[in-house]
Amino acid sequence: MAKQRDEPGKMQVPPPVGIANVAQLAAIAGVSASTVSRALAGNTAISTATRQRITALADAHGYRINQQARNLRLKRTEAIGVVLPLGHEIGQHLSDPFFIAMLGHLADALANRGHDLLLSRVIPTDDAWLARILASGRTDGTIVIGQSNQLETLERLALDAPVVVWGANRPGQRHVSVGSDNRAGGRLATEHLIAQGRRRLLFLGNTEAPELAERQQGFAGACAAASLAGDSLPVKLTADAAYVAIRDHLARHPAPDGIVAASDIIAMMAIRALTEIGLRVPQDVAVVGYDDVALAAHTAPPLTTIRQDIARGAAALVDLLFRKLAGEPVESLVMAPELVVRASTAAV
Repeated sequence: MAKQRDEPGKMQVPPPVGIANVAQLAAIAGVSASTVSRALAGNTAISTATRQRITALADAHGYRINQQARNLRLKRTEAIGVVLPLGHEIGQHLSDPFFIAMLGHLADALANRGHDLLLSRVIPTDDAWLARILASGRTDGTIVIGQSNQLETLERLALDAPVVVWGANRPGQRHVSVGSDNRAGGRLATEHLIAQGRRRLLFLGNTEAPELAERQQGFAGACAAASLAGDSLPVKLTADAAYVAIRDHLARHPAPDGIVAASDIIAMMAIRALTEIGLRVPQDVAVVGYDDVALAAHTAPPLTTIRQDIARGAAALVDLLFRKLAGEPVESLVMAPELVVRASTAAV
């Protein structure tokens, strides 16, 4: 064969021949086809030196794994579904600050595992919504953000399926969940107001959601322990609906001197409604939120709130799901909440 020349006296080496399959690459590498497949998949059972050599050969010969075919063969999609079932809050949007924070942390944790995030916002119209998601074959597993009013569906389907849930952990619960101790959080918020000398206390939140119901129970328990009546107002989580409900309540009833809100967004709407009728926060009414979203430190005044460790929770959801996919036994995680004191509850 004549050697190619394009400069006098300089020999050119023919470029590597392109290869079309694992068998050809295995022949060049002098190993089995299965070793090539495992090396290109990053399997640590293959030595680092061998993985690097095979990867370099694949690059040199322009070989790329057909990832779609490989996933089909292995019955994997390399994607995890993240589902928000909004049975009790159909007006809530993905732009909610809590969702934004949680989704960001989940996306990072899944990317570190080499998986994509497939997001779905579901308005349940029957009790088969989760079964349809699991049967679709579009994902390897599912993370459900919030139990909403869908506890029965989660209990029926999430026990043996590759599903983990962000939410409350109730006695006898069978599905695997990650979340904060909501009852303790509601109690912390209420005890803080009572310690400030507040006596006319109001809880704001929609108790159809298990997490919010437990926060209200913590509120009620702390009020009872202090021989206070305490009052509760059902309030939606969406900003506009929360504002209207609080505004209308204040127009018909004497103002409380302390508010425990089931979310930071509700707390922010309470501050707005109070300010509009001439009441000062915290001088006239002290306000505590829940979640500690990024905006909470930047309200006027900055918001006292109950912090949930969302970053830790997201990492735990991903870890528990992958352990479940691997067939390992897993248990729910309940994280301790933390009171973050800011100016919305400063001492009178």
